[in-house]
Amino acid sequence: MKREYQADATSLISEQARIGRGTRIWQFCNIMADAVIGENCNIGQNVFIESGVHVGDRVKIKNNVALYQGVVCEDDVFLGPNCVFTNVINPRSFIERKKEFRQTVVKKGATIGANATIICGNTIGRYAMIGAGAVVTHDVGDYQLIVGNPGRVAGYVCVCGEKLQQEGGIWQCRGCGRRYRRDDSEEMEEETQDGIY
Repeated sequence: MKREYQADATSLISEQARIGRGTRIWQFCNIMADAVIGENCNIGQNVFIESGVHVGDRVKIKNNVALYQGVVCEDDVFLGPNCVFTNVINPRSFIERKKEFRQTVVKKGATIGANATIICGNTIGRYAMIGAGAVVTHDVGDYQLIVGNPGRVAGYVCVCGEKLQQEGGIWQCRGCGRRYRRDDSEEMEEETQDGIY
């Protein structure tokens, strides 16, 4: 059967991994059995993807990232260089805790900055942006911008990645013009052309 993805000869890729058409895998990567990677992804140098990890379509994973069992990245996610994921909340080398792995979900379009750390068991919302070096210790809402250690909300970002400016009850992107409102549950929603949120 013809392989529909590209991979550098230095990378170790299990025959039991499922990798979508058009995906590119660069040097020194290790993709384990039962890992699932979608179409048109770009997997940078020295990336480790463990069994059970799910990566959606058009995901960009930069150099030196390790995705451990329990990590799910939806479509269009960006993982910056050296960002860190965990899957056990209280690890010990002498105690096996595989039954205690916690799932981490990175939702559609979210960005994780370089050297950020994502503590397991949390969800990163749609189009959220985690700043470089931030440490995420709790769930992150859609469009939230998180900075610092521990991570805190420093505003909201647009689908295009620009920081939103608040004008009354409206949040607007000065880059692309999209507009957003916060609903009754304080969730950010993009305003559609007909005014329905």
